[in-house]
Parts: sequence; structure tokens; C-alpha cells
Amino acid sequence: MDTPQQPKRRQFFKIASAGTVASASGGIPMLFVPNAVLAEEVLGTDAFKTLTLIARDIFPHDRFGDDLYANAVGVYADQAKADPALKKLLTDGVAQANAEANSKFGKSYTDVSTEAQRLEVLNAMEKTPFFGKIRGDLVVSLYNQPAVWAKLGYQGPSAQLGGYINRGFNDQDWMDKA
Repeated sequence: MDTPQQPKRRQFFKIASAGTVASASGGIPMLFVPNAVLAEEVLGTDAFKTLTLIARDIFPHDRFGDDLYANAVGVYADQAKADPALKKLLTDGVAQANAEANSKFGKSYTDVSTEAQRLEVLNAMEKTPFFGKIRGDLVVSLYNQPAVWAKLGYQGPSAQLGGYINRGFNDQDWMDKA
């Protein structure tokens, strides 16, 4: 009987990576398939709009349309529907942002006209569990969108194409534009 051939190093990493992604995505399936419409329905229109603007204020890019930020917030659709504690954290955080904006500027967060003023509100909230949760989630859900990659000049994953060393290793120019 022949002994089975050992996988090559590259095959091993491909298999191991696929397993890691599969196991990780089992716990957070909506992380990669945002649903902004459902998130707006679950959280309410005002909370959804506020979270979308908060996403823009935390990760500001003038070249990004509002739809990209709405998609980033859309990851909460099924999560908030299934987890009442998460929904409460998000809606209470939005209420806190509105209360802070009302206290400082006499209007709700979305009605505060300048980014600098809205950042004052967010700076006051940065130590809260709400802020930590959305900042951590949104960095992944925003920058994991292929439409965002295109705007930043990122060509996408390259492992299946032989890696970056053979495919544009040193051709980035997006940092000059960011």
C-alpha cells in the first residue's frame, strides 16, 4: 500500500486558510453579506441613518458614497434581529449620540452640520462599549467591500493568482490619493 503524498506548502496554507475562514464565518455570517435595507427595518430609519453617518465620521473618505457606509452598517441586519442585546446596544448608542449632540449643539446627531462638531460628540463617546463595538465591526465591514477596494486601488486577494510578488507588489499609488 502506498503512503499518501503530503500536500505542498502552498496547498497546505490554502486548505488551512479556507478552514479558518469557514469556521470564522459560521459565527458571523452577515459580516460578508450586508443588507442595508433589512438593517434599516430592524434598527429603525433614524437609528440606521445615524449609524451610517457615524460610520462616515469614524472612517472618513470623501470618495466613498453613502451606499458604501450603509452597506457597512448593513452587517447588523440579521445580527440585531437575532440578538436583542446587540439591538439595544446600537439603539441606546444612537440615543446617547443624539443626547450628546443635543447637549452640545441643540440638535440631533444627523442634524449637526459639520464633521468637526460631530467628532466632538464621538470623542465624548469613544470609551463606551457602543463606540468600541461599532468601530471594531465597521472597520471590517467597510473595508471588506470590493467596491471600496476599487476606490482605494486595492486589487483584491491575490493568493489564487500567485501572490502579490508576481502581481503588482510595488505598484500602489492609492496612498498618495487617500
